[in-house]
Amino acid sequence: MYQTIDIELDGRGVATLTLDREAKHNALSAQMIEELTLAAERLGADDAVRVVILTGAGKSFCAGGDLRWMQDQMAADAQTRFVEAKKLAMMLNALNELPKPLVGRVQGQAFGGGVGMACVCDVAIGVDGARFGLTETRLGLIPATIGPYVLARLGEAMARRVFMSARIFGADEAVTLGLLAKAVAAEDLDEAVEAEVKPYLTCAPGAVAEAKRFTRRLGMAITEQIIDETIAGLVARWESPEAQEGIGAFFDKRKPAWVG
Repeated sequence: MYQTIDIELDGRGVATLTLDREAKHNALSAQMIEELTLAAERLGADDAVRVVILTGAGKSFCAGGDLRWMQDQMAADAQTRFVEAKKLAMMLNALNELPKPLVGRVQGQAFGGGVGMACVCDVAIGVDGARFGLTETRLGLIPATIGPYVLARLGEAMARRVFMSARIFGADEAVTLGLLAKAVAAEDLDEAVEAEVKPYLTCAPGAVAEAKRFTRRLGMAITEQIIDETIAGLVARWESPEAQEGIGAFFDKRKPAWVG
């Protein structure tokens, strides 16, 4: 059914949603964005599903946006850019509003949109040695559509430490920032994730879903207007000379003009 993701459901009602583009470090392509949106709808509507674990295949959790996909947006017209940016934004929103607990099993590095994927999880557990970064500004872009979820998770003060600088940071700092709940050795990751999953299996599913909806209502508002602002911000950056230079430099394997 899916080509870029995989879903497995165990007898307890625990679904494992795996980003399955290992060769591309699970970068978010147009197809993966579509399949994740459909998966969120399917898992949310399935009464047999009690908890969802989000993880990645291979050494990377998610390397962010697929650069070929971004390159396609650079060559597209404004309307196409808007449509594609909205698909990305609505995928993140669908996962954020999933009416089931979403536990991140961050088994490797996460950059750009990968950080956003960790932030839409209700809790994320990572491995020691994993690296993280909001790397968009290196390409002349901004962390726009993931921005509301990053701010909701980290808070403004912590987000400002890493949101604009594209600085790479490790798992220990990810815990300090609030991106991860904890970082553990690779051999302890499954046990740590299970410790987050198991309590939900003793709770009433409807009460869990309503409690999650309540946290969103009481927490930072991520409204349709805010989502549209993030889409407009991303589209504007795609149209900017800096993005043309930054993405062009990446594919040309050279430094962009603002370095050195």
